[in-house]
Amino acid sequence: FVPWDGRRSGNPVRFHSVPAFAAATDLAVDVPGHGEVVVDIGYGGTFYAFLSAEQLGLDVCSSKTRDLVSAASAVTEAVKKQFKLHHPESEDLAFLYGTILTDGKDAFSEEPTTNICVFADEQVDRSPTGSGVTARIALQYHKGLIQLEQTRTFRSSTTGSLFTGKAVKATSILILIPLQEAKFGNYNAVIVEVSGEAFYTGTATFTVEEEDPLKHGFFLK
Repeated sequence: FVPWDGRRSGNPVRFHSVPAFAAATDLAVDVPGHGEVVVDIGYGGTFYAFLSAEQLGLDVCSSKTRDLVSAASAVTEAVKKQFKLHHPESEDLAFLYGTILTDGKDAFSEEPTTNICVFADEQVDRSPTGSGVTARIALQYHKGLIQLEQTRTFRSSTTGSLFTGKAVKATSILILIPLQEAKFGNYNAVIVEVSGEAFYTGTATFTVEEEDPLKHGFFLK
């Protein structure tokens, strides 16, 4: 959703997420160099592990970014080895994308809550992370810490940039639970609205020439 005044777009820009859900809560994980920590795993377009930086002896607002990145990466690797993820629609999506360290302020508040998202190959998001905010809202809703239409503000610990998020609709999705026998169960999911500032950074032009024999694409046998 983009504001438009007839001449140009404006801010804030909003989007509604895919169904987001809590994949696991209060999961004990042994992290080499840090001992046992307790994490939540949420899906908001991709899977993330969540825990307070305090559990790792760090402060998400004041610790060095390098220390936060190293600790979050250790958590990611530990969770990958100790917990099997599943996705209700595609197993190709059943992987942990990263770990988000928080200030631990998960209960609803008008005050911003701060986090840092460490994903992929130890990359750090400059924003609070759209899919991360979505997953974190889903976890908070699942735990009864927020209600529908309650807006929370999320701050990036690296740049200070802000997103807001709120659960706008409850839904349910079917997921396969791997036990001794295959059973089906329901995840209670929510649609999350994430809002933030967006700015143009460039434009691109694509040209199709009539003489191009592959202009309509091609198939591989």
